[in-house]
Amino acid sequence: MAVKLQAKRNARLRKKLRTDEFQELGFDVAWVFNADVSEEQIDAIVDQFIDEVIEPNQLGFSGEGHKAWEGLVCTQKLGKCTEEHRAAVEAFFAKQPVSELKVSELFDLWWG
Repeated sequence: MAVKLQAKRNARLRKKLRTDEFQELGFDVAWVFNADVSEEQIDAIVDQFIDEVIEPNQLGFSGEGHKAWEGLVCTQKLGKCTEEHRAAVEAFFAKQPVSELKVSELFDLWWG
């Protein structure tokens, strides 16, 4: 019977490796604006997403697009996104003129 031993690492090494309490979780998000959505509406909806979901939850969003968008959501400081963060993103876009909404499962940003 093989026993896997957990390496004992000090806090400095755990932080450097982004493991244990220093692990960072995030998720991917992608959506496509409906064909009838104007440039001005796209700008307003993306601004609203930042103002209503990203900033109040102290999240960061790195993404790009025009009609089709994709990006990464993570925390602004060292930390972990939660299922509640994923749900907030899904709920926001459920009320928007978009299709093909995809919100990934949480994953380790450094090792995922």
